[in-house]
Amino acid sequence: MVSTPVLHYIYDPLCGWCYGAAPLVAAARAIVTVRPHGGGMMAGAGRQAVTPQLRDYVMPHDHRIAALTGQVFGDVYFDGLLRDTSAVFDSEPPIAAMLAAEQLAGRGLDMLDRLQVAHYVEGRRIAETPCLLTVTAEIGLDSAAFAAALAEQSGNAVRRHIRETRQFMRQIGASGFPSFVLESDDSRRLLDLSAFLGRPEALPDWLRTTLST
Repeated sequence: MVSTPVLHYIYDPLCGWCYGAAPLVAAARAIVTVRPHGGGMMAGAGRQAVTPQLRDYVMPHDHRIAALTGQVFGDVYFDGLLRDTSAVFDSEPPIAAMLAAEQLAGRGLDMLDRLQVAHYVEGRRIAETPCLLTVTAEIGLDSAAFAAALAEQSGNAVRRHIRETRQFMRQIGASGFPSFVLESDDSRRLLDLSAFLGRPEALPDWLRTTLST
């Protein structure tokens, strides 16, 4: 356990609701240390090629997320990436990129934020290394250093991270993405932040009150 409060953020880069919760994560970072844990929703056997069936499944959810949270989903995502049957959705590479950015500069959450925009707004293939290297430059990290860190965090390393995240989820009783766990002193509490979707400005005061009690 920790004496300094930590908000554990269980996420997946290809989870639309995690993109919807991005403003909550940004608001929380101003109050408490946020520690990300990648869950691998579309990793390994769960990786998926883009198909018309996948598009038909995710689009209603994405429209609901947009309506509830105000987050923007780009036309190039809906009518470009989600129609590109040569694309594959794989959570492992963007989670590895998160780990690499964290290792290099403590900027894993900044990387996640940029990758979510690249995917949901710009319709880019965030499971592919060229895209990850381009996004790295866009957030101001050294591309060569990042490429080395990405190689180190890929493969067995990212798979171990995903296994540890899933074990943590089982321990805390988290059933999906996103999940938030507040760790303070000798306790861990699974938080329901759904009431703050679309109104992230209300979250900091609530967190301060929660931490004080």
